[in-house]
Amino acid sequence: MSDIEFRGIDKTYPNGTHAVRELNLRIDSGSFTVFVGPSGCGKTTSMRMINRMVDPTAGTITVDGRDIATVDPVTLRLGVGYVIQSGGLLPHRRVVDNVATVPMLLGQSRRAARAAALEVMDRVGLDRELAQRYPAQLSGGQQQRVGVARALAADPPVLLMDEPFSAVDPVVRAELQSEMRRLQSALHKTIVFVTHDIDEAITLGDKIAVFGRGGMLQQFDPPERVLAQPATDFVAGFVGRDRGYRGLSFRSADAVTLAPIRTIDADGIAALRLDQGEWALVVDELGKPGGWIDVTGVERVRAGKPVASSVSAGGSLFTPDSDLRQALDAAISSPSGIGVAVDAAGAVRGGLLATDVLTQLAAQREAEDSERNQEFFTQGTA
Repeated sequence: MSDIEFRGIDKTYPNGTHAVRELNLRIDSGSFTVFVGPSGCGKTTSMRMINRMVDPTAGTITVDGRDIATVDPVTLRLGVGYVIQSGGLLPHRRVVDNVATVPMLLGQSRRAARAAALEVMDRVGLDRELAQRYPAQLSGGQQQRVGVARALAADPPVLLMDEPFSAVDPVVRAELQSEMRRLQSALHKTIVFVTHDIDEAITLGDKIAVFGRGGMLQQFDPPERVLAQPATDFVAGFVGRDRGYRGLSFRSADAVTLAPIRTIDADGIAALRLDQGEWALVVDELGKPGGWIDVTGVERVRAGKPVASSVSAGGSLFTPDSDLRQALDAAISSPSGIGVAVDAAGAVRGGLLATDVLTQLAAQREAEDSERNQEFFTQGTA
């Protein structure tokens, strides 16, 4: 058990700045909690109090029921994993020795610590061939993975992550977020993750703590509740006007109807006829989508121009186990207005229409309303 509890926490700096005010918060053991908010709202300060890198002015923080003010700071930090932006790696040490740092500080031999480091590298998706490289020889994404591996090397029950993915490009960031979800499902650490990005918070968090300016906690709830029922005007503004669209990511798309979709291979483009419809999806020999072709533009191909000049990118794909947000995004991002659903191997399963996605949303809401009404009736007659 590694639950974390903030009780009446305040932090005021000597210049009078209130970084955190009246923070009361309980983080359940094994949960992934995200602290989110604008710059200067106290989210990072609050997280850094957990390993005593910052001490509160007032209040008590406990980890597994123990007041951390009674624990030696160095001892406390050796038992808490910590990941920061750009990995925070030691530039003069090879990757394997960076990962082995904490186990060696805890008394393991260099050989044992390195062997354990290689196993952790496997777990976070790092090729062992990188073990002998220095941090400067790695990409940004690789450096972040090394930082996560180092934090996990001593198998700490608590993992603190301070905006760890903010310095990498969006594609790598999405990969790292997916990796964190996979790791957490396997390891069940108590994770506190700081970000200023509400989308990242929604993607990762079991619960989200939204901090406002002046260090006041505005809301602490599961992400779907933060989106659907913002507790304050500040939360509503911070989440954004498209919070309803984001909320679709918590709704199942299993029952969305797949429509027939017209597919052709590259050799069939020349035989397209407008009377068969305006759009066709070009697929390869394995049935994987390569893009849409507008039949009205096929004359350009017949005139001798390259096939690629008439093939448009296909928009996002709807993959197995996706949600309503991804289903709707696939439909509206497609140039044809038809989203492409694929199977686990990437082959086309059928098409998605935005109207069908919205119909499914309406059906889910109707079922939820019926369930709420039934609960209200049951409570009223009890």
